Amino acid sequence: MTKRHLTIATRESPLAIKQAELVKAALLAAHPHLSVELLGITTRADKLLNTTLFDIGGKGLFVKELEEALLDGRADMAVHSMKDVPMDLPDELMVPVILHREDARDVFISNRYHSFGELPQSAIVGTSSLRRQTQLRAIRSDVLFQDLRGNIQTRLARLDKGDFDAIVLAAAGLKRMALQSRLQYYFSIDDVLPAAGQGALGIECLKQNHVVLDLIAPLNDVITFHCVMAERAFCRRLESGCHAPVAAFAQVHHDQLSLAGLVADQKGHQILKAKRSAPLRSAEEVGERLACELLERGADKLL
Repeated sequence: MTKRHLTIATRESPLAIKQAELVKAALLAAHPHLSVELLGITTRADKLLNTTLFDIGGKGLFVKELEEALLDGRADMAVHSMKDVPMDLPDELMVPVILHREDARDVFISNRYHSFGELPQSAIVGTSSLRRQTQLRAIRSDVLFQDLRGNIQTRLARLDKGDFDAIVLAAAGLKRMALQSRLQYYFSIDDVLPAAGQGALGIECLKQNHVVLDLIAPLNDVITFHCVMAERAFCRRLESGCHAPVAAFAQVHHDQLSLAGLVADQKGHQILKAKRSAPLRSAEEVGERLACELLERGADKLL
């Protein structure tokens, strides 16, 4: 069976649309015979911007409505930022393809200061991420954090309005939106470990839709896929959610996967870190083992 038309479900934020368009372009390059359309969906998490993700049910609300479109047949696939995808998916769905990863680092943005270290005493930094707040408090305990949600343009507009001295965002989104000129400073992976899946785009679809599975298969980046699977296995074993400061980042050198993981308390008073390496084929196993190591060191009490 040859499929001629595909529908991609996507959130309706400018970044999400851009990411879906990247996938569309990759599909058309691999299969010139296809026609591809985007199905924009406004998720509940996108509507409730004045409420924390923890209070409304976590990052899974960024993907729930897109998954419903897959399950009821309105869409053939959905494109997600992998850091927003819950660790456990509905039984009928899977993420078989992850594209080549963009820059996974977090970045510092300010109109007055060139780096996090330049901020004055008690400066106000905008970010709703407990993962970022915890690690940044370990660098500067005097800095004050305030919640900041919304799309990239909304967050930059609040910075420009003077609500914050600086904000922290993911480099990947800014680069995809061609907003690199706003970047002041890249945090190193050692200073601020990224969220699991940060910078990576995944394609979700029905497990039984073999036609779609065959069409999207050429888009998979094997190294990125294994790295993200290791990071997700780490978080899954910890049973962590949006209310827990947890981070994980994997890299591959000469077929060896190296995974760094972090668990902290919400105030940043205690941070547990560990690293572990294994052959690329053992990606999920190394994630689980690293999580077990931190659990043995007391991570469960922090979570």
